[in-house]
Amino acid sequence: MEDKLETIKQWLGTGSINLFGLPMSGKDTQGIKLAEALNAKFLSSGMIIRAMEKETKQDLTKNGALIPTNIFYEWVLPYFERRDLFEYPLILSSIGRWKGEEDQVMSVAAGAGHEIKAVIILNISEADVEKRFETAKKLNDRGEREDDIDIDVFKTRIKEFREKTMPVIQHYKTLELLIEVNGDQTRDAVFNELVEKLYEKASKSLS
Repeated sequence: MEDKLETIKQWLGTGSINLFGLPMSGKDTQGIKLAEALNAKFLSSGMIIRAMEKETKQDLTKNGALIPTNIFYEWVLPYFERRDLFEYPLILSSIGRWKGEEDQVMSVAAGAGHEIKAVIILNISEADVEKRFETAKKLNDRGEREDDIDIDVFKTRIKEFREKTMPVIQHYKTLELLIEVNGDQTRDAVFNELVEKLYEKASKSLS
């Protein structure tokens, strides 16, 4: 595992890896773990947006919908140019979730020295993430987020992903950046598959 991670680090440099998946697919969990393994910085669009909503006293995502593109650009994209992130690779969680945003994300990331070198989709069915929602609700392990305590809001998030984010994923696939990982496994199994497929991509690029 360590040798494979070193190869990935060499290939990635200060570039970025962007993770996508349905709500509760585990993208933040896997993203944080991958960032730690690669000595990278983790950026989650959801975390950034929720922090900005709190700061600006707005509830743009309360109903489960994605924020407007212009606000996404204003709130999230400046993070790529932060000086404290300059020397690090970035692991991104769903940065650019609305069709059309991905081109701007790639442009800004590359301009800041964080070229997006791979995009990962954690594949899991809508039925399975709804089961995870119900389990998390019973365990009360998702905090006080409105979108994680109301099933109707959660279903809106799923619908937004299907209609607005899946075209983004398809675009990355066309660009040959997409890596598909089975998200319906144990956390360790998902991480191992993720590392293995990144290693395969890195090895091909370095050879």
